[in-house]
Amino acid sequence: MIYSNTDLTRFLDAQNKLYLNAYSEINKGKKQSHWMWFIFPQIKGLGKSSIADYYAIANLEEAAAFLNHPVLAKNFIEISQLLLTLKRKSAESIFGELDAMKLRSSLTLFSQVENANPIFQELLDIFFGGRPDPLTMSIIKPVVPMKLPTSSTLQIVA
Repeated sequence: MIYSNTDLTRFLDAQNKLYLNAYSEINKGKKQSHWMWFIFPQIKGLGKSSIADYYAIANLEEAAAFLNHPVLAKNFIEISQLLLTLKRKSAESIFGELDAMKLRSSLTLFSQVENANPIFQELLDIFFGGRPDPLTMSIIKPVVPMKLPTSSTLQIVA
């Protein structure tokens, strides 16, 4: 698999230490420890802590690089598939309220990557009624204000 030169080392270092722990917690149906930032990363601009900022994904290109990285992609898909087995539970009961919001943000980000695995949208459908996180969407796809015609270009039709 080909991936860009984006420096994803911060994710690899963290996941090498804690991925199996994160997987085990999800397998038991309840997140207990601190790993959300590097297992389900969010777009830059949402998190307020220095840790959230460190692990934030800069843009859709970095998100694509994450999904094209052989280890990070495997881990992300694997833990996402595990979440599918918990579809009878709520995201809040698995992650807690704050981390459920982070999950929604992460799934929204990665679902917007071109040719992304459909599992991210599937998890949004299951846990969040198919609704993407509006704050994430506003960062990755900002609304361009529509220009209104000026009075000199308006034609009045009688």
